[in-house]
Formats: sequence, structure tokens, C-alpha cells
Amino acid sequence: MPPAFATPAAVCSAGHESIWRSASTGGDTSRVARRLIQGHSPFERVAGFSRAVVDGGTVHVAGTAPIPREGEPPESAYEQMRLCLEIVGEALRQAGAGFEDVVRTRMFVVDPADWEEIARAHGEVFGEIRPASTAVVARLLDPRWKVEVEAEAVLP
Repeated sequence: MPPAFATPAAVCSAGHESIWRSASTGGDTSRVARRLIQGHSPFERVAGFSRAVVDGGTVHVAGTAPIPREGEPPESAYEQMRLCLEIVGEALRQAGAGFEDVVRTRMFVVDPADWEEIARAHGEVFGEIRPASTAVVARLLDPRWKVEVEAEAVLP
């Protein structure tokens, strides 16, 4: 019987995927339904992450920066948040969900002075849905980015 939790040493010595899957399912890995959703960010392949992961009935959308398919990020915080939400929306659609299924968002904001613009863009999408939401002031990887957003959704 596997342990109810995995220590960092166990993860390092046994390989994280098998430990986490068996610890989270009590050893029955046949119940794990995990699907990876890829986006267009070059960081996904380099850093080894997915735009979103569908695990069971939950969609976890990774931190999404305002990275357009081509060109530079928009300059305004509002337009950057709109772009982030477009990318999140596409990941949700690929996962079989929509904005109406989002139960939590997290926004990482570089400058608190941009909060009103970011909140306006968030409200345009989530005003009637009203997921749990958190905003944190943070420094982001690219100095041009003003915001990054994560989302979690429950599949319908």
C-alpha cells in the first residue's frame, strides 16, 4: 500500500509521476484521467509545462501572460488582460469548458496602479459568473508584461 503522502525524498527517488498518481488515487491509477492542452507560448516547450491540464473533472489553466501569436504584447494593462483572457478562453474550449465553468482566477499584477484596467477586463468576462478571485502584486518574467492570469474550471 503506498503512503498517503509523498515526501520530497520519495519523489526524487521514485519518479514524481508515479508517486503523485498513486498517492492521489490510493494506488489505483486506472481512475486517473489526465489530458494536456498546449498553447502557443514558446515557454511551454522550453520550461516543460502545459497551457492547461484536465485532471478528472477539473481544468487547471497555467499562468497565462500576454504573449500574442505574433508581434509584441499590447501596451495597456487592459489590452494585456484581454489577450490573457483570450488565451485562457481558448485553453478552456480545447478542454471542453468555457468561461461560465471557471470557479477561480488568480491575477498577478506588476503595478497596483493598473488594477482598475485589469479589473475592468476581468469584469467584462466574469461579471455575471463571479468566480473566486485573487489579485497579487508580483514581478513577472518579461518587463513588458503588466499582468498574468491563472484559472480553474470544473467541466460541465
